[in-house]
Amino acid sequence: IKFVGKVKKNKKTTFVVVDNQKIHVDFYIKGGLVADSDSKVIIELTKWENTKSPQAKIIEILGNANDNDVEMNSIMIEYNLSAKFSDEVIEESNKISTLISEDEIKKRRDFRNINTFTIDPIDAKDFDDALSIEKIDNYYRIGIHIADVSFYLKENTLIDDEALSRSTSIYLVDRVVPMLPEILSNNICSLIPDKDRLTYSVVIDIDDNGDILNEWYGRTIIHSNKRFTYEEAQDIIEYNHETNLSSEVKLLNNLAKKLRSKRISNGSIEMDGAEVKFKLDDAKKPVSVYFKKQKDSNKLIEEFMLLANKSVAKFIKSKLGFCVNRVHPKPDLDKLNELKKIS
Repeated sequence: IKFVGKVKKNKKTTFVVVDNQKIHVDFYIKGGLVADSDSKVIIELTKWENTKSPQAKIIEILGNANDNDVEMNSIMIEYNLSAKFSDEVIEESNKISTLISEDEIKKRRDFRNINTFTIDPIDAKDFDDALSIEKIDNYYRIGIHIADVSFYLKENTLIDDEALSRSTSIYLVDRVVPMLPEILSNNICSLIPDKDRLTYSVVIDIDDNGDILNEWYGRTIIHSNKRFTYEEAQDIIEYNHETNLSSEVKLLNNLAKKLRSKRISNGSIEMDGAEVKFKLDDAKKPVSVYFKKQKDSNKLIEEFMLLANKSVAKFIKSKLGFCVNRVHPKPDLDKLNELKKIS
């Protein structure tokens, strides 16, 4: 059994205080590598019989506990996370063609000539959803596009097995532990500007009142014209900042507000909370914490992604007669009472 922890030394003995908060004892170090106090290390349990403290040996020294990279690596080791992929997975991913054949394009609805853009956090590394909009007669056609990872990620491949074992990408304070190799997550499955990209799309026809007139679902190809950050989109909405596609952003924001108003009037719960964010120094070490309030640019994306999810759920139910829903259990009364004490 292995643990990650910090070395504590006195004159005669060495102990390690493990990071796992469920472990309430220190480990007496006997054997293995020699590390200085305040070093982050990996230890291996060797003995725990009729002694106050379990015995362990140091098998790897990670570095000084005050170093940000060391702390992040410690977290990743503790939870068995790895930013690296095996040579075999990398080799398989490098064989995936980045070219989109004309035969594949013919199978898809083509949105490459429609104004399309992404809105993401300023520090986003990959872009997996995009919006498009076009005016048609007296209504608007909105495309909600999601990267078509399934086209590249085939069943029973090494990449598929690795993605299954990772389950999801994991976001730490200063880095991402990706589910897929970089050529997929940051390149051909990322809806970056000025590149043709394969997508799955929900296409909604909607009028000025926010009423849905028609829906379509299927495989598409898009060409994003621009990448907005949430801050840039908010400047357009809040301060009428003019730039390429600013009118499309404002139009989508107005439609999103109408959709939200209808949703809330129909009984939807509005959770308007603040997101906890960390300010990092040049060494990517957290130096302060701040709260980031959800603004219209965030709500715009949230509203159309929610619309896409609801529409797809209804479509699946119409075809299969049922749809899988996530149902939250009733609140635990003891936990609610504890919450009241601190609120």
